[in-house]
Amino acid sequence: MNPFETRLLGNTGIKITSLGFGGAPLGELFEKVEHLQAIETLDEAYASGIRYYDTAPWYGHGLSEHRLGNMLQQKDRHDFVLSSKVGRVYSPFKGDPALFDGSPWVGGLPFDWRFDYSAAGLERSFIDSTMRLGLNRIDLLVIHDLDASYHGKSVSKKLKELESGMEWLKKLKKSEVIRGFGAGINDMAMIPLFLEHFELDFFLVAMPYTLLNQEPLEDIFPECERRGIGIIIGSPYASGVLASGSTQESKYGYATASEEMRKKVRSIEVICEDYGIPLKAAALQFPLAHPQVSSVIPGSLSAAQVLDNIEMLKCPIPPELWIELKHTGLLHPEAPVK
Repeated sequence: MNPFETRLLGNTGIKITSLGFGGAPLGELFEKVEHLQAIETLDEAYASGIRYYDTAPWYGHGLSEHRLGNMLQQKDRHDFVLSSKVGRVYSPFKGDPALFDGSPWVGGLPFDWRFDYSAAGLERSFIDSTMRLGLNRIDLLVIHDLDASYHGKSVSKKLKELESGMEWLKKLKKSEVIRGFGAGINDMAMIPLFLEHFELDFFLVAMPYTLLNQEPLEDIFPECERRGIGIIIGSPYASGVLASGSTQESKYGYATASEEMRKKVRSIEVICEDYGIPLKAAALQFPLAHPQVSSVIPGSLSAAQVLDNIEMLKCPIPPELWIELKHTGLLHPEAPVK
């Protein structure tokens, strides 16, 4: 599989590389990243041919955007596609920065935040992102973290608030300030709600479609295909466990993986080992076999991880591996595979 093949994102007319770069780890989610290491990681990604970059204000409370922007400012603006998120508005932390609690980020910058999905909130978020990035244009905007895990019973209230925000996004796209907009999805139940209330160009799916979960195949992806809505896979390693394997320290859904999940991963690992295929190769290539998926955007903490992701996508996988995963019930029987 060619990591640098470009694919259309839904009906946007935008082509993005099938391997993109996810900016969350450079916001220091699970571990701190030295500045020079971040520079080397991003330089390797660009030099290798990756031309789609995703970030967010939330990632390290602005740190990820600063780091990606520092690199991308030096490149031809027509040579890459950039997405960032809207929905949070930031302001400086008023106390001693040494006392700032930026959790769940272990590092990041000392800035406080609040959710705001209104037109004014999304506009403020967008303008602040351009300043942090040092770029006057962001190609794709993503409505971020509008789900029950963050808002509980207030989700319907936030969807109502988003109505004015959606009108603002439409105007921004019509004026060609941005080229498309979508929604970031952690909770599968949110996709039908977005489809019911709003017209979107794409979904950035952070967990629900991986080697461990194919629930969207039943109804959601067919409906997205009918509407011409593109799909980007934001966490192809399921936040870590499909990269690290079935260890006790592995992360799934941004938390420590359960014993049940580790057992499932181990069962997949055994089959991959029988065919001499790295688990990471199967994890990265599986989502891209779906015709609606335009890109996978794993995060990287080092130049070595960037190069490893590239090799994982290039790794030839025999059809028999996918057949066995389906026969053993570890993969949805209708899941597209190559």
